[in-house]
Amino acid sequence: MIPTKADLQKAHNSIKPYIHNTPVFTSQTINKITGAEVFFKCENLQKMGAFKMRGGTYAVQCLTDEQRAKGVATHSSGNFAQAVALSAKNFGIKAYIIMPENAPTVKKNAVKDYGGEVIECESTLKAREATTEKIVAKTGATYLHPYNQMPVILGQGTACMELLEEVENLDYVFSPVGGGGLCAGSALAAHYFSKNTEVIGCEPFGADDAYISFTTGVLVPQENPNTIADGLRTSLGDKPFPIIQKYVKEIIRVEEQEIVDALRLHWERMKMVTEPSCAVPLAALIRRKADFQGKRVGIIISGGNVDVAAVAKLLS
Repeated sequence: MIPTKADLQKAHNSIKPYIHNTPVFTSQTINKITGAEVFFKCENLQKMGAFKMRGGTYAVQCLTDEQRAKGVATHSSGNFAQAVALSAKNFGIKAYIIMPENAPTVKKNAVKDYGGEVIECESTLKAREATTEKIVAKTGATYLHPYNQMPVILGQGTACMELLEEVENLDYVFSPVGGGGLCAGSALAAHYFSKNTEVIGCEPFGADDAYISFTTGVLVPQENPNTIADGLRTSLGDKPFPIIQKYVKEIIRVEEQEIVDALRLHWERMKMVTEPSCAVPLAALIRRKADFQGKRVGIIISGGNVDVAAVAKLLS
């Protein structure tokens, strides 16, 4: 069942005390390069450094008192892990965070700093899910999915809601697509809170299960993703998928070098610390700039939790 406008409004009202209404930045350099008027919703400046604070907070708020008493568990390569850890801390709840061994060290350390208990596992989805199941069975904790639960999708959609409230008459909103929570939430926000804004999903060629699923109409799991955009290596969820099918206009794929080039623009020209996954929407806009000349385009910058040494190598 697709959430309603009232569902989105309820989520936004609930999480407001626990999140930042992040700023919207513009760049004359980016406008010149793309030929569009671009507005960046800077979720890299969100609490814990990413949009996932929104969905993590609302997911925790939707728990019963009995569930809160036993804590929460999730598996994540980083940003949702931090979001759940901090959200749990805000409500005095125990958080068990299963993280793959190859998750960025900066993200593991942040989870620990927020009070979450980190349990490492092999760097495969199967291992993450199996380890999470063991922890849930042992502790009775409630499992919070990084993107495949409606409270999470609704929470993520509030970023686009705020963007649409601040910037009028957007023609498009570009959103990265990993598990699909942000893209689906953004699509709901655009549908309910704007008459003319269309949502464009963006993902790497090396992790394009959402593009394949969207174009074929059949949900296809991610297999052996190969991309520097580590936040987009997950499989599209079956909860976001029908929302994306119904309300997203198209999904644009980009090459790895295009991601690096866009990331360089974030860091060097806009002076913003962002993750490789954040650069995918700008890369998509530049790749297809001929189609968006003169348009007003919003871009969700999803997060800024980076291993600076790793990014330095990419940009060197």
